[in-house]
Amino acid sequence: MTIAAPLTAQPTIHPHPTYKTDIAIVGAGIVGATLACALKDSGLNITLIETQPQEKAASKRQAYALTLMSGKIFERLGVWQEILPQIVTFNQIQISDANRWVVNLTPNDLGMDRLGYVGEHRVILTALQRQINQSNQIQWVCPGQVQEIRYFDNFAQVWVNSAEHSEPVVIESRLVVATDGAKSPIRQAAEISTQGWRYWQSCVATTIKTEKPHNNVAFERFWYTGPMGVLPLPGNRVQVVWTAPHEQAEALQQLDEAEFLRLLEYRTDGILGRLELDGPRFVFPVKLMQCDRYVGHRLALAGDAAHCCHPVGGQGLNLGIRDAAALAEIIKNSHTQNKDIGNLENLKPYQQWRKPQNWMILGFTDFLDRTFSTDWFPVVWTRRLGLLFLQKFRIGRTLSLRLMTGLMGRAPEID
Repeated sequence: MTIAAPLTAQPTIHPHPTYKTDIAIVGAGIVGATLACALKDSGLNITLIETQPQEKAASKRQAYALTLMSGKIFERLGVWQEILPQIVTFNQIQISDANRWVVNLTPNDLGMDRLGYVGEHRVILTALQRQINQSNQIQWVCPGQVQEIRYFDNFAQVWVNSAEHSEPVVIESRLVVATDGAKSPIRQAAEISTQGWRYWQSCVATTIKTEKPHNNVAFERFWYTGPMGVLPLPGNRVQVVWTAPHEQAEALQQLDEAEFLRLLEYRTDGILGRLELDGPRFVFPVKLMQCDRYVGHRLALAGDAAHCCHPVGGQGLNLGIRDAAALAEIIKNSHTQNKDIGNLENLKPYQQWRKPQNWMILGFTDFLDRTFSTDWFPVVWTRRLGLLFLQKFRIGRTLSLRLMTGLMGRAPEID
């Protein structure tokens, strides 16, 4: 796929069918769909471009930790009533260094009645899709594959191969938003550089059935090879994200099922009883990435297209959800004030807002992974002193939870 991004004064004359929109969102996963929902009552016309049919896009077997802030955003979007009954609300986070030095974080540490949620991809995206499909302001090009983007003074041309047309469709939009993932072709074509690094680790993710109830507890177990997150799901199931060096992660994926479960039972200290696989084991490498800029002329990046972090703490998707809500607020403010929504100066407040907050989380997750993914004696005792501090002093637990739940920093306002 070739995507060009020249800035020219006059558009190219072409014979292809042309459609006009205010905002073209490329990538209709959870982040792109959240942005569309947040803008559905703005008076702006939105076009969602997605490579997969809606049903297939929603069928992905994955679950996510959702922060309290993400829950508030979905509630304001009007989709929370559908999502909440189908997901788990957890009321305890148990952190441990291997199977020792356990620290329990509870809602009392935050002055609330819950700490977060765990929801499956299908549940979240289907609810967002239903909300989008009720709006006359939002159109789909789905399935559709972006082939090229051309940027002009007052609009951008998005050239899309669509299953409904025999030739490329040209969408003229005042603003293009890239929510097309960590390898974002749109970001690369716009020559937006990134900072960061690949970790020495990969993650093995799978769903497990448990003999004993999980009691709505989320576990973060740290081992010197990497952290392991165990997230509660409906129906005595858990989502496991097991971080290990690349070769070990590949070996865990290929390991005999009985042996894999035996190791997992050991890593969970038998708390969940006998375990049973409830889905395939997926392996994915992890990296830290931050774009040098989130915006350009007629362009904005959100979610993994703008940044990626280590999955420890389950922060990645939540950053993207907050990106979408913040960008929607900036766009609506510009529109209400009759400003050009695609003008670079009017988009910069989004970058100034979200980039520092995302750096905070990227740094936090990197610190956790590096501090706990080692058996070097001085670091081992330093981190155990840190866990002891959390155990003894509520202020440490409160500050950690405010950061992890998305309640620290400026919150998006959604009308």
